[in-house]
Amino acid sequence: MPTKVTVNSGLITINDGSSFLVTASDGSIDENLPQGFFVWDTRLISYYEISLNRCRLSLLASSNISHHDALYQFTNPQLPIINGTLPPGSLLVTVRRDIVEGMHEDIDITNYHNETVKFQLMLAVRSDFADIFDVKSQQILTRGETETKWENSVLTTEYRNGSFFRSIVIEPVCGSSEPRYANGRLMFDVVIAPGKTWHTCVNFTALADGKVFKPQNSCAVPHNTKAGKVRDQFLMNATKLRSSNAEIAEYYQQAIADMGALRIEVDDHGHQFWMPAAGIPWFVAVFGRDSIISSLQAIAVYHEFARGTLLKLAQLQATELDDWHDAQPGKMLHEKRRDELTTLNLLPYHPYYGTVDTTILWIVTLAEAYNWNADVSMLDECRTPLEKALSWIDKYGDFDGDGFVEYLTHSSKGLRNQGWKDSGDAIVYPDGQLVEPPIALCEVQGYVYDAWLRAALIYEVWGEKEQAKKLRQKAEELYQRFNGHFWMEEEGFYCLGLDDKKQQIQSIASNPGHLLWSGIVPQERAKKLVNRLFQPDMWCGWGVRTLSSQNPAYNPISYQRGSVWPHDNSIIAAGLKRYGYHEEANRIAEGIFAAASYFQAGRMPELFAGIERQDNNFPVPYPDANIPQAWAAGSIFLLIRNILGLKADASKKQLKLQPNLPDFLPDLELTNLSVGDATVGLRFWRDGEQTQWKVIHIDGELEIST
Repeated sequence: MPTKVTVNSGLITINDGSSFLVTASDGSIDENLPQGFFVWDTRLISYYEISLNRCRLSLLASSNISHHDALYQFTNPQLPIINGTLPPGSLLVTVRRDIVEGMHEDIDITNYHNETVKFQLMLAVRSDFADIFDVKSQQILTRGETETKWENSVLTTEYRNGSFFRSIVIEPVCGSSEPRYANGRLMFDVVIAPGKTWHTCVNFTALADGKVFKPQNSCAVPHNTKAGKVRDQFLMNATKLRSSNAEIAEYYQQAIADMGALRIEVDDHGHQFWMPAAGIPWFVAVFGRDSIISSLQAIAVYHEFARGTLLKLAQLQATELDDWHDAQPGKMLHEKRRDELTTLNLLPYHPYYGTVDTTILWIVTLAEAYNWNADVSMLDECRTPLEKALSWIDKYGDFDGDGFVEYLTHSSKGLRNQGWKDSGDAIVYPDGQLVEPPIALCEVQGYVYDAWLRAALIYEVWGEKEQAKKLRQKAEELYQRFNGHFWMEEEGFYCLGLDDKKQQIQSIASNPGHLLWSGIVPQERAKKLVNRLFQPDMWCGWGVRTLSSQNPAYNPISYQRGSVWPHDNSIIAAGLKRYGYHEEANRIAEGIFAAASYFQAGRMPELFAGIERQDNNFPVPYPDANIPQAWAAGSIFLLIRNILGLKADASKKQLKLQPNLPDFLPDLELTNLSVGDATVGLRFWRDGEQTQWKVIHIDGELEIST
């Protein structure tokens, strides 16, 4: 049994929609650390501590129960009380927290001492209303005014800075004794007879921009929010997986649960859809690239995510030039925030458009969603956004007219790098020096090639063959141009990109692996590319590193200069499968699944270190990695899809299979797999070195073949 590695050790995180709580394992909140209760990108509770007669409790155990509630169990230390000293271990203190828009807390104290005990329960609470970006950087600045009042046993703290307003209302209810408030503490005089239990609830109601985030206000009622109902609906409708390899089934189920916890509501003309947020705790917001890629990864599991993401991004598509927000007409957003700095226009995230690939991948996702749902009305609704996105590629994506899409921020607060590797130090030359934008990344050209070909298919659905022909011609010209400018013959690999002087950035990185997924690589070059990806400087055993270990800038515990990202590897594996490299695709799946076996509950973190895999070590998590994280969870779905080679054409009522089960996965069963109006159940198993399959259930019309 592998050693279990904890990501963000010592923290417990729960959420419901955009509300989330990050505490230490003992339930406390330290205002000097990235912890707290957050709503709409603002920290509403920055300090929290429970004590008995000012003595801290002794933690017995704590854990998440689900994504929205957590349980903490304590006992007392040796405790001075009015009539003597209470021996340690005399009390069992149970704290349960449930995020239901707001937060509900239950506190139960049972007396196992042989005498009645009397003491004071204190809840120390403070609110700094810090901006989420300040909390993340741990550089807290107070910009507005805070006011606290205690009235009718309700503690209300309000924060104002110009038009920006937030408030937290704390109300003890159902208590065995009445609360008091003084000196920053809620206090209860507790008296408990032997064998009896004292109880109180505390409701935390948040107010933000006129919206009230009210918690469930009674004890022991099942979680029943709208978000919870939609999560349950998602869990019911998603594709199910079973296997004799219980670990793989566990990873899949955990990924389903994580994706269900990361939903953001999308309203489209009165119809509700859902899209995945990027991750908890730092990315509980509408994101472009993350949501698009997560939707693509999950499309064989639940293709409604793709629809919700497509519609939401189309609603927020840029309509004008705006350098502060890095916006151009037709461009899809990078992220949208509601924090104080953004509201006051000190940051450009309402929304921010500094991403070079989201617009292009939106087109890819639109076509792939149609492959799975055959919904012409969805295509029709997205027609205008599609036309604007295609126009953006030509006019603003390729802003210097050299035939390649590049990026360059025009915002004083914009991102230096705008591909998926968007940290400021991610793109380097072979000598480790930073590359100055504008930069034309290799994988972005592959995305454009794929987007034009897929858009051609959409125009054929509309009967516009001439437009489809033009798009295919553009794709063919890009294919030739790209392969002439980006290939490095000596390395047998594609360069990372072109720099501001149109010279090759000849660093060896994971980016060219995405080119296989897009299909822009000639067959005769694919083998060289694949071989290079699996050389020891790139392949660490757990996965493909983001940057070669031979590069002077390599750091296995950095964010994007040598770490391993599960989503990156899942896309590379999809490309390997596309080009017929089944064993290599399965090799990546084995590495990622092996890493998952070390993480608690098989939950994939956003990234982990690119340290070489050995018999006597384990994958090392990156500090502060988001978990759950949408495209990390989605990597499990895409790796399974790669193994089975699932390819849908719902408009023709067809599902193609190309299964190749690896040794570690002797059998697998999918049920409730949806293609158009049909649902199907499939069973796969290894027979020697071959993979066999059969249909175990089908509802609706669907032709299934290899």
